[in-house]
Amino acid sequence: MRILLVEDDSLLGDGVRAGLAQEGYAVDWVRDGRAAQTALASGGYDLLVLDLGLPGVPGLELLDALRRAHNNLPVLILTARDSVADRVKGLDSGADDYLVKPFDLEELTARVRVLLRRGAGRAAPVIRHGDIVLDPASHAVTLKDKPVELSPREFAVLRELLENAGQVLSRARLEQSLYGWDREVESNAVEVHVHYLRRKLGSGLIKTLRGIGYLVERPTRK
Repeated sequence: MRILLVEDDSLLGDGVRAGLAQEGYAVDWVRDGRAAQTALASGGYDLLVLDLGLPGVPGLELLDALRRAHNNLPVLILTARDSVADRVKGLDSGADDYLVKPFDLEELTARVRVLLRRGAGRAAPVIRHGDIVLDPASHAVTLKDKPVELSPREFAVLRELLENAGQVLSRARLEQSLYGWDREVESNAVEVHVHYLRRKLGSGLIKTLRGIGYLVERPTRK
């Protein structure tokens, strides 16, 4: 999952980026509204975490332009503006959630998980695929009720594939879910992670479509 963080406070932005990265998300961090516009134009994000008091283009203006362009990207507002009127204005402008500073990182990551699963059209807090259960909150995976140890990046690749079961995901798409702008993409990283996922979860789970990408088929309904 790829998140765009727009926050001009260096200390807070660095802490939020580190916290979200620790949860396995690829995070791109920009510090003003114009840089955010450029980043959003490139697409590929699953969530926007947006401060309101931004230099360049204010956060609400950025949000309004996003919604007028019929972009349904989930948006979580972070702001020090804590009045009811400010919260109502933010939500009425198209935000999906609103978190007032200062906040606890655990609450932030919980709200991020809610918005991401809502954006994926999933209400349940865990992802089930046949005998596999993936819990984004605890970073736990089980196969036939037995725990499976995955590295953080193996977990991220599996989550992306299960969230998009039935869709072919390109290598570039999976790389985007693993690396932010400030991370160097490791050669053949996706292939390596897929190899280990097959060893741990079964060789038939992830299909390779040569020259196209990877696919986890939708589970058959019993």
